Amino acid sequence: MVAQPKRIIEDAVVRKDARAKDKLLDKAFALAFNGLVYAQIWEDPVVDMEGLAIQPDNRIMCIASGSCNALSYLTANPAQVTAVDLNRAHVALGQLKITAIRHLPNYERFHRFFGHADHGENKAVYKEMIAPHLDAESRRYWEKRDIKGRRRISYFTKGIYRRGLLGNFIGLAHLFAKLYKVDLNKLLEAETLEEQRAVFERELAPVFDKRFVRWLTDQPASLFGLGIPPAQFDELAGDERMAEVLRRRLEKLACDFEVKDNYFAWQAFGRGYDRKSDAPLPPYLQRANWEAMRERIDRLDVVRANMVEWIGAREEASLDRFVLLDAQDWMNNAQLDGLWSRITRAARPGARVLFRTAAEPTMLPGRLDDAILSKWRYLEDKSADLTARDRSSIYGGVHLYELV
Repeated sequence: MVAQPKRIIEDAVVRKDARAKDKLLDKAFALAFNGLVYAQIWEDPVVDMEGLAIQPDNRIMCIASGSCNALSYLTANPAQVTAVDLNRAHVALGQLKITAIRHLPNYERFHRFFGHADHGENKAVYKEMIAPHLDAESRRYWEKRDIKGRRRISYFTKGIYRRGLLGNFIGLAHLFAKLYKVDLNKLLEAETLEEQRAVFERELAPVFDKRFVRWLTDQPASLFGLGIPPAQFDELAGDERMAEVLRRRLEKLACDFEVKDNYFAWQAFGRGYDRKSDAPLPPYLQRANWEAMRERIDRLDVVRANMVEWIGAREEASLDRFVLLDAQDWMNNAQLDGLWSRITRAARPGARVLFRTAAEPTMLPGRLDDAILSKWRYLEDKSADLTARDRSSIYGGVHLYELV
């Protein structure tokens, strides 16, 4: 018998040795995480691909999430990409994108569907050009009605990037901005980094000193919308108030990269991608990569599975690159040992593992069994460089390991 979706995610999230109060929070997060969380993944695929140094014979395993990264890795011309996820909504989104690339007639249709994602005609495009080729499970997901009675595919006629757990969180943040009379459009209209910083210091930074905001951000449940489980909350906060941590991460997003080059800033402050012809977009959505995506899309699989179990079922020395996102922040030491023992067995010579952490340091020293960790070399300088250039800005660290 196949486990129910909620139970599968609970098994991965709920800490078995936690106090009753913490277990309750874990279960609440698992319930929230059961639906669509990320319409767009929040890890920068450009720095990922640089760190991974993808070669033509490489076989890549990654966590699917919104599938933006898995798709974008195809632009580096690997042999195979497998995106694994426990969340059925994320798998359905990945399958929808794959099917659209295969069957939509041109880039314009594809970009309108996933770039703008709010055109009324997308409903007919789905029905006539995508649905007949979509697998049954994904089609059931998109054609089923949500709690408000809307078919989920209608999200692409009203703005998919305003949906899901993260989209709702960003929408709530925009509501708070209005209450505090903050005009987020000023950031998107800034023409230089200096102007961006001026807007941030004048408009956004003072909000994090508000008593209510400081209290609210101290509640673990308040960050469920960012996909941060209770187990990750303390790691993210460290010895600081959460408001200080969030202010610093938002400062990096708002001030360290020009908004004309950063689609993460547009998602955060504009709730969608810029509409200009030269707008920043994920690699898979860029016009210049359309033909490559069409040519290589059959190299990508999106599967619903437990990541650790999936890696454990691979043949020895069969994979070259592993992208774990921030999944390890959810794990205890025994789970880390289980994951990395499987990765080490499945890794080919020269394999690389890339992951992110809520806190700045890599969490493996002192937690992962030394017998396993000694087989891997931490690329410290490269990791620091990738962290500094990660345009998504919400993580403390990007970390890169290579098989010795």
